[in-house]
Amino acid sequence: MMTGKKLIISAVVLALVQIGFLSWIIAGRAAILRDGRQVLLRVEPVDPRDLLRGDFIRLGYEISQIPVKLIANVPAGKLSSDDTSIVVRLKQGADGYWEATTAWFGKAPAPAASDEVDIVGQVAEGWDLSPEATAIAPDYGIQRFYLPEGEGMAIQNDMRVRPFGVRVAIAANGTAQIKALMDGDKTLFEEPLY
Repeated sequence: MMTGKKLIISAVVLALVQIGFLSWIIAGRAAILRDGRQVLLRVEPVDPRDLLRGDFIRLGYEISQIPVKLIANVPAGKLSSDDTSIVVRLKQGADGYWEATTAWFGKAPAPAASDEVDIVGQVAEGWDLSPEATAIAPDYGIQRFYLPEGEGMAIQNDMRVRPFGVRVAIAANGTAQIKALMDGDKTLFEEPLY
């Protein structure tokens, strides 16, 4: 049976472990926002409300649909995707928005050039990879952007009539975090580091 002193020590150790884990998650996200390579992606609105967390905009990107013909390493005869990661190489277009130039399942065969960046997403099992297939939809973990209460619907409506973008920070390993919501050249909301 545990004594009172051992019980207190165990509770303190457990609390420190939990605080350490949460701090590690927050610091990792902040490191990407602070040090990651920034790209601007064109967005498409989807849905504005979460009952537990408040207003948000659900974002779709041009890179949310990757043409199968851009995937350089689809094995011959492979007709559907596995649950796997995908590396999508981005390059900045003349309009300032970054676009997909090529993609690979698993890992890229070579590092991105200085004017390119690789973003890593997850592809669900079952996407059609046959020669007739059009596109797959990777999940990059940057599909939601939370806003102050009451702002979601207005921004959602504005997104339908004029171009919006999202400034995204991408870490060296391809992990992405939304840094800011842009209305044209104007920053509407910027994510704090912590």
